[in-house]
Amino acid sequence: QVQLVESGGGLVQAGGSLRLSCAASGSIFSINAMGWYRQAPGKQRELVAAITSGGSTDYADSVKGRFTISRDNAKNTVYLQMNSLKPEDTAVYYCNADVRVTLVYALDAWGQGTLVTVSS
Repeated sequence: QVQLVESGGGLVQAGGSLRLSCAASGSIFSINAMGWYRQAPGKQRELVAAITSGGSTDYADSVKGRFTISRDNAKNTVYLQMNSLKPEDTAVYYCNADVRVTLVYALDAWGQGTLVTVSS
């Protein structure tokens, strides 16, 4: 089994910053891509940012220049630094990881979600 535990969500005023963390634990051989998704009320879950094991990154257009994703492979942890937050960033943020449990078996792991609320 693999567990992803997120932390760092909360309430912040518009223009403020938050840093999300997500630590993976359990039966992990290696982790490929890791990412952050978000789901606002009444909307579909969307990709916010992703990072490969080699450090290549990808961002949703709506967060480019404001959010930065990074990871610590030694700690199996991914971070999301969120700056210049806007009310439209309010959502539940989910961590995702493509985890290789063995050489031949991989699974798509999800965290439980952490709420980010940005007040105007």
